[in-house]
Amino acid sequence: MKTRISLPTGRGHRPHGKPGRGAHLPPHDIRAIRTALDKSQAEFARMIGVSVSTLRNWEQGRRQPDGPARALLRVTAENPAAVAHALAANTKSDLS
Repeated sequence: MKTRISLPTGRGHRPHGKPGRGAHLPPHDIRAIRTALDKSQAEFARMIGVSVSTLRNWEQGRRQPDGPARALLRVTAENPAAVAHALAANTKSDLS
């Protein structure tokens, strides 16, 4: 498993130079994060707590992840193994 996925840095921008709320995540980066974890769309969506249709919209560029989802994807890009482990442990404890 890849230990780190390179993503763009810096803050995103809205039209007319107004600062955005974080860097844009291109669809291929979102797909790269998922494939680095060797997860199907259904598995990855379940792991991060979104619907498969939401994940597909992100990967196909129809929508962009906001706030916590974008942060989780960025952390996953930095350390996919740790996030997979933490979320798997959280899922197991949710079932108890």
